[in-house]
Amino acid sequence: MRTPLCDEFGIEHPIFAFTPSEHVAAAVSRAGGLGVLGCVRFNDTDELERTLSWLDDNTDGKPYGVDVVMPMKIPTEGTSVDLQAMIPPEHLSFVERTLQQLGVPPLPEGEGRDGVLGWLHSVARSHVDVALAHRPVLIANALGSPPVDVIEKAHEHGVKVAALAGAAKHALSHVANGVDVIVAQGYEAGGHTGEIASMVLTPEIVDAVGPDVPVLGAGGIGSGRQIAASLALGAQGVWTGSIWLTVEEYDLSSGVGIRDGLLRAQASTGQPIILGYLIAGAIIGPTICPTGIETVSGSSPRFIRLWASATRRFCSGIGSGDGAPSSAQASVHFVLSRRAGLPV
Repeated sequence: MRTPLCDEFGIEHPIFAFTPSEHVAAAVSRAGGLGVLGCVRFNDTDELERTLSWLDDNTDGKPYGVDVVMPMKIPTEGTSVDLQAMIPPEHLSFVERTLQQLGVPPLPEGEGRDGVLGWLHSVARSHVDVALAHRPVLIANALGSPPVDVIEKAHEHGVKVAALAGAAKHALSHVANGVDVIVAQGYEAGGHTGEIASMVLTPEIVDAVGPDVPVLGAGGIGSGRQIAASLALGAQGVWTGSIWLTVEEYDLSSGVGIRDGLLRAQASTGQPIILGYLIAGAIIGPTICPTGIETVSGSSPRFIRLWASATRRFCSGIGSGDGAPSSAQASVHFVLSRRAGLPV
């Protein structure tokens, strides 16, 4: 299965795999998709440098991308001390309780207490600088269009820029800033999204940006028929994320609680689905939804149930059951063929 986007990025299948794991990203790229490494977890640019060097050496010369978190407008940043003081104790206890529920062991005393600094604009810029010294073919921004100077810098290095959009007006703004690829991320997605479902959002954005701007469908996509549906809606490929959390290449050294929670999750049981909201819970604060699902303020039980249902549907196929392969490389072909018979 090929689309014009495959030729543009030098890949065999129009599957873009966002993951914080370099091992998953490399496996997907080697299998003919485009592994996209999430950089927000890298507080230390030297660690990112080493990780991208590893990707350079372990993708068999195949292309890969990186994903940063950078707002369009440059904010005023506080110090780590300022940020820590702003977090109420009950929010911190919510995070600790959630980690315990997911089976994540505590960190050694004094280790890893700086938080995730990749959310800071200055750190995200350093991620871009490090990435451009390597060979990514794509820089994606999870917060929409990055600043124009960042887009221009990427283009000077021959690197395309993608931006997530939850509404057509956002996509048009991204294109006006020079973004090359739009990720139409619907309400079903496991990360931060807008309020429009993928079935509606994808064709709306495709029509808004026109035929010269490729669009990736995103949100609840994890099987061949869902890819086929996204292409039928006008997308040239798909952006996937949650599906890769259960493959064997994903590092589970911190415990298997998160993976097992994904595989157990069902919309009908009301089991906790907290994964994407753990960081937000530390900032916004915990609440107990009427269904008994613990999440954060502003996240409706309906949203959680939709995400849980979609996640279980495709994670269960990747991680267990149906004789499905458990590796990321095999999963690329499995996702293409499962229940849709798409050619690989």
